[in-house]
Amino acid sequence: MLFVNVSVGGMLTAYAAPPVLMVAAAWGWDSAFMAAQFGWKAAIAVLVNATGLLLFMHRKLPKHAERNDAPAAAVPVPTGVTLIHTGFLVAVVLSAHHPVIFIGLLLFFLGFTQAYEQYQSPLMLRESLLVAFFLGGLIVLGGLQQWWLQPVVASLDAYALYAGALGLTAIMDNAAITYLGSRIAGLPDQAKYMLLAGAVAGGGLTVIANAPNPAGFAIVHKGFHDGSVSLLGLLIAAVVPTCVVSATLLLL
Repeated sequence: MLFVNVSVGGMLTAYAAPPVLMVAAAWGWDSAFMAAQFGWKAAIAVLVNATGLLLFMHRKLPKHAERNDAPAAAVPVPTGVTLIHTGFLVAVVLSAHHPVIFIGLLLFFLGFTQAYEQYQSPLMLRESLLVAFFLGGLIVLGGLQQWWLQPVVASLDAYALYAGALGLTAIMDNAAITYLGSRIAGLPDQAKYMLLAGAVAGGGLTVIANAPNPAGFAIVHKGFHDGSVSLLGLLIAAVVPTCVVSATLLLL
């Protein structure tokens, strides 16, 4: 459910998730458009999924959560450090289309976290680089797939396109699906909607279905007995939340 909600939450704005970023500029979709066409539906789906899980699991949740893994005396984080982190986050969003400024901000952020590491959680650089290299390879090589993708997509109706995007996302990553779709000329508006909706709805089916999933897996895998997540178990657990998302996107 976590992976599904993270994927769907990426539709709230035009820059919140890789699959949306891949098409926002190409199709002229800004954050206002995303909020009007997708965002409110995504919010409803997230609320329904989270509420349903809470009702289903409330008897198994302890009344007072125990934090046995928490340090005995955590170092309080100064307000200034929190404000600097927030400032970096805002600056990165504003400079997303200016690589020189973005790289400069990244270097300053790495230096800041190194200088004040007692107030920082360890940076997940390996997971971030894996996502970055994947998306970079997608941009470089994705255009070469247009020759076979365009006739296939053109032959599908809207609902078949939604189902195909949802299914392929589980094995290809949803950013790959939407990027390849953005390379197709003359795609109707309904097909654009169905392509993005299907790709994002399937973002929780597998670990590779959505770029943030590996980072999320690195955080939550410690809660499992052997430190690993069953692929089949993840798929089965994601079926109901994915159906909720599909119903929200297709029926509302």
